[in-house]
Amino acid sequence: QVQLVESGGGLVQAGDSLRLACAASGRTFSSYTMCWFRQAPGKEREFVAYVSGSGVVRTYADSVQGRFTISRDNVKNAVYLQMNKLKPEDTAVYYCTARNRGGSIGDITTYDYWGQGTQVTVSS
Repeated sequence: QVQLVESGGGLVQAGDSLRLACAASGRTFSSYTMCWFRQAPGKEREFVAYVSGSGVVRTYADSVQGRFTISRDNVKNAVYLQMNKLKPEDTAVYYCTARNRGGSIGDITTYDYWGQGTQVTVSS
């Protein structure tokens, strides 16, 4: 089992940067692949970024490719999402999630552990 707690959300202007953090409990953090999803008002939760257990493999949604960077620290049991050049359409609640089983990277149903979410609001 793993518990996840996100932090770092806030209100920023378009073009600004923000760094989200997700702290994880548990002794086997490196065995979990980690993802960030987001959910805007009235929309379905969508995939944002993925990082493998070792941190070597990283995958991004097309909408954030080149602007967002996912990383993890397996010593600190944490995963991060550096968000640059933010746009109003990035406004959403951002969720950290984990799984220790296989499946399609963007398949929301395969992620077993979720944080409570952190709000990111980008004004124009």
